[in-house]
Amino acid sequence: MKTKAVRIYGKRDLRLEEFELPEMKEDEILARVVSDSICMSSHKAALQGADHKRVPDDIHINPTIIGHEFAGIILEVGKKWQFKFRPGQKFSIQPAMNHMGTLEAPGYSFRYIGGDATHIIIPDIVMKAGSLLPYEGDAFYPASLSEPMSCIVGAFHACYHVPPGTYDHSMGIREGGNMAILAGVGPMGLGAIDFALHQDRKPGQLVVTDIDDSRLARAACLFTPEDALKEGIKLLYINTGKLDDPRGYLRDLTGGKGFDDVFVFAPVKQVVEQGDSILGFDGCLNFFAGPTNPEFKAEFNFYNVHYAFTHIVGTSGGNTDDMRESLKLMESGRINPAVMITHVGGLDAVVDTTMNLPQIPGGKKLIYTNISMPLVSLYNLGEMGKKDPFYAGLHEIVAANDHIWNAEAERYVLEKGKPV
Repeated sequence: MKTKAVRIYGKRDLRLEEFELPEMKEDEILARVVSDSICMSSHKAALQGADHKRVPDDIHINPTIIGHEFAGIILEVGKKWQFKFRPGQKFSIQPAMNHMGTLEAPGYSFRYIGGDATHIIIPDIVMKAGSLLPYEGDAFYPASLSEPMSCIVGAFHACYHVPPGTYDHSMGIREGGNMAILAGVGPMGLGAIDFALHQDRKPGQLVVTDIDDSRLARAACLFTPEDALKEGIKLLYINTGKLDDPRGYLRDLTGGKGFDDVFVFAPVKQVVEQGDSILGFDGCLNFFAGPTNPEFKAEFNFYNVHYAFTHIVGTSGGNTDDMRESLKLMESGRINPAVMITHVGGLDAVVDTTMNLPQIPGGKKLIYTNISMPLVSLYNLGEMGKKDPFYAGLHEIVAANDHIWNAEAERYVLEKGKPV
């Protein structure tokens, strides 16, 4: 079977190509990819090429398929795995397999599996690692976003607190406590707000900061303080760029005690240090943002580490259980990762989008891999619709849902979009 896929050959060398997949083996699975969400990690891999820890050294000879936030449909199942999987099943992939200590991952390391492809062969190692996850939802885009959501789930679980007089690490955010999400209205920040409001273990107060009024306003429309109160949470949005004393103002919101859990969603020295300065007793700072600079540093108050028992954690991705949790929350309708999506496109938009990702404003870029379509902002569909009835129809669906991507919009693209 032929596939079309975006493969990496070296630094800044991504190519959309058509090639033949090998014959499927008895321990493999053939699948059709439907959607992939482009991640900043793919941009980093494209820049670093074989220097990336997950990318093989010989990609100039044996290129690998990029994209690791994907979902699709199983077409054929090899004999070994027929007891567990069947044709027609929807699936998602946990790329961070962590199997037998390997760093290999779909979307980085393999020639015939990656998210930016029309068809793939899923190798035995993925099933052995428990990383092929059945998905029961109606639409595919939530399953594509289950991987970034699992990073958020994992970050919340990685926080910890230690009851005074013990050495017991109580894992997770402090239930009913004060939580702050700094630089928290980007795509991943929105996912974190959604999860904080709708998971089982909730804070009592959630403060979300940024320095961009328009992004804060959008977040406040998506997750209103009124709706948060129904979940038992006091939700505040604050532009710290307009405050003379952000530290004092934020601490005052907690009655001067400081925050139990602080998440830092931007790799900016001043934001990290602000997060440290608002921690309360036994406060946990979670450095969520992944810096591109390997020498990134920020100051941390070690007086408070010693006397106030403050501490810091960091996570890079979630595990398979985190991904299962995010899939269940999506399937039950408790969280809606569509709020992260601001752009959609087809397979032929992947190379330019991946290479220029930091320069493209907005949130997540969702790709439908069997469709030919330029990357387009959900807010620009109306303008494009003046010249093309396809976009006019898509604009009507998206605008009716407050410009939030949805299952009806996905069905429209899959049914009426131009095949790649």
